Amino acid sequence: MQITAADVMKLRKLTSAGMMDCKNALTQADGDMDKAIEIIREKGKMVAAKRADRETTEGSVLIRIDGGKAIIVSLGCETDFVSATPDFKKLADEIADAAIKYFPADVEALKNVKVSNGHTVEEEVSAQTGKTGEKHVIAYYSTLEAPFVAQYVHNNFKIAAIVAFNKEVPAEVGKNVAQQVTAMNPISVSEADCPKEAVEKEMAMYKQQMDEDPKMAGKPAAMLENIAKGKLKKYFKECTLEDQEFIWDGKLAVKDYIDSNVKGAKVIAFRRFSLTD
Repeated sequence: MQITAADVMKLRKLTSAGMMDCKNALTQADGDMDKAIEIIREKGKMVAAKRADRETTEGSVLIRIDGGKAIIVSLGCETDFVSATPDFKKLADEIADAAIKYFPADVEALKNVKVSNGHTVEEEVSAQTGKTGEKHVIAYYSTLEAPFVAQYVHNNFKIAAIVAFNKEVPAEVGKNVAQQVTAMNPISVSEADCPKEAVEKEMAMYKQQMDEDPKMAGKPAAMLENIAKGKLKKYFKECTLEDQEFIWDGKLAVKDYIDSNVKGAKVIAFRRFSLTD
């Protein structure tokens, strides 16, 4: 059966696959469009399976905000060459647009969301994998919903953050705090919501250090406990967003910077992702 250019273009539009892949699939399917689509999809799955153990440290991290809703999503791939291609950028944008439109709860739900051509995110990612021969994955996806959400995306699109506030703050303040999150990678908003396992790990490390320090031998247990708690306070100052030194003014803690601009404003949550961490 003769395969026409129109058939190839139609299959390309339906699958986003390359021209030669479409022609070969149609030839293999004897011109049957449905079979050709399945061949394209299976190729993507096969490539993905073969490259499952590959690292995806390149790609893009994107943010979308609509009112008080925000999403942060990353499409990952293997090389910066692929991440710089128009097709990759278009797919990343399509996924981000679909995510903010439908606001799925998690990455598995996102995979089932449909993009503008009617295909699911999972289908499009698989098709892109088959097209390039590189592993593609949704490397990260998360959402925030709050009275006000700010964002920062670094100019290389490899790292970004969204920050939720309890009330509206000036755009510059929001951006500065989001930039603080990307730069300093805090473990939590405050001491109160610092993960229990992280606190326990720090305390255990401090106590082990003191047990191994000859100068601490024979010191009362209460004294050693207070020393460990003092070290923990320093940890909170370095690792929790509210208490970190503000990167643009080391004399201020982040919470004081926010409050000095909008009385009573505070961060209630944040999400951060980096392809390079």
